[in-house]
Amino acid sequence: MLKTNYTKSILKVLSIILVIFQLSCVQNKKRENIIVASAGKIESLDPAQANTLRTLQILSALGDTLYKINKEGNIYPSLAKELPQVSKNGLLIDIPLRKNISFHDGSIFNAKAMKFSLERFMEIGTLKYLLNDKIEAIEIKDEFVLRIKLKKPSSSIKSLLTSVNLTPVSPNSYSDYKDKFNNKSFVGTGPYFLKNFNSSQQIIKPFNNYWGDKPLNKGIDFINYSNSSTLFGAIKTKQVDVLIANSIADMHRLSLNNMVKKDKLNSGESAPKSIGYITFKSNSLPLSNQKIRKALLYTIDRKLISQRVSFGTREPLYSIAPPKFYKKKFSPWPFYKPKLARTLLKEEGYCENNILNIPLTFRSTVPADKNLALIWQEQIKRDLSDCLKITLNGVESTTVYDQLSKGSFEAVILDWTGDFSDPIAYLAPLLSCNNIKNNTCLEGEAVFSGSFWGNKEVQELFKKSEELEGESRLNTFIKIEQIAEQGSSYLPVWLIKPKAWSLKDISQPEFSGDGLIILKNLKRN
Repeated sequence: MLKTNYTKSILKVLSIILVIFQLSCVQNKKRENIIVASAGKIESLDPAQANTLRTLQILSALGDTLYKINKEGNIYPSLAKELPQVSKNGLLIDIPLRKNISFHDGSIFNAKAMKFSLERFMEIGTLKYLLNDKIEAIEIKDEFVLRIKLKKPSSSIKSLLTSVNLTPVSPNSYSDYKDKFNNKSFVGTGPYFLKNFNSSQQIIKPFNNYWGDKPLNKGIDFINYSNSSTLFGAIKTKQVDVLIANSIADMHRLSLNNMVKKDKLNSGESAPKSIGYITFKSNSLPLSNQKIRKALLYTIDRKLISQRVSFGTREPLYSIAPPKFYKKKFSPWPFYKPKLARTLLKEEGYCENNILNIPLTFRSTVPADKNLALIWQEQIKRDLSDCLKITLNGVESTTVYDQLSKGSFEAVILDWTGDFSDPIAYLAPLLSCNNIKNNTCLEGEAVFSGSFWGNKEVQELFKKSEELEGESRLNTFIKIEQIAEQGSSYLPVWLIKPKAWSLKDISQPEFSGDGLIILKNLKRN
């Protein structure tokens, strides 16, 4: 009997060891791919529709662009063979293309395929105005030479051709999607092909026939979680290999940075790419009064807010376009001056017995928004309680974006990441307008931004900038920012650096010049 029990015990131990071994094998098999996590869901992988950082991130691994931006901000060829050849009058751009490049479906990449992709974007792209305002026609000069005819000379077209939104797709696979989005698949030329897609998880695998440097890993599982706590817990418990910083709470960001200092994680970051700002609706009282908007610009202590909300990781911002573009110190927006704010409010009949009440909307799904709103509210209560009151309203992000152009918000906290690396990619989406009446924008991007502020001189300067290069062009953008500051329909708050953390057995995340992780360079040590 004793022998039998002993035998049973041995068998039980062996069976447990076997289960552990099998589980270990399964786990190792699951982790053959590097698991990269970020917040939110991806509803579409169509480059003509992509407008979120997480979507652009995966598209940058699945596809290529004609040109790319290096860390110094200079353009270099990717699918293109060399830099664009521009005619003397500036209206013709010839782009020689690389040969022997194939799409994931085996079809050939050439000028015809690039023409198809650009024209498709101009037809259905959510940001199609970027091209439609500039391009007259696209032609095939040769099998591997693309010609772009411009409506007028454009100095920004070169930077625009680095945009992930202009990633070419296979005409063969997208023949039924010339005039509609292809949400559930992607066929491009990139180092990875799409193996599996749903809104919460995307699996990509190395493309064996890729023309460039091959991935250093066996594939990427791109997982999307719903909130910051889940993301933080996932990397802390090693359920994921890499964590991307978008939409992660600043408290969690601080904890992750401390883990890096203790050599428990690796981290990588890029130059500031996103701006955080507040939009003021300028087409109805009380904020149609420019003096009141101007007063609000003086009420915010960016340094205090940066420290209290982000523990100093978000840099205070005094311009709409990131200062790095101007290549010099440039701060056109006012610093914190509550006494001057009080003076302006008094001139407009406020303070003492007449307190101005401003409803401030924040995106309830973005942790930093709520903290920014609360601290600004507290700061105004401390400094200007007899003149100004901020009331808070949390609204889900998608609802905010849907309601912006309808004028639903007096003041709203937002952020923006340029679609390509150039000042105009930040200024135009907030300030451009096609129809202006008495400094109110009736039609244009300023409507979609929720400010409804328009200025005819700004529009003329946008046109002028397309004819300029170098310092003259940058000086034009500086003038646009100065006029926009006088309009006071925006309040820039901070700069946000793209950042990622990885487990110690994963290489340090590297970022490209456009602020996206180079996924193919991730490797398991």
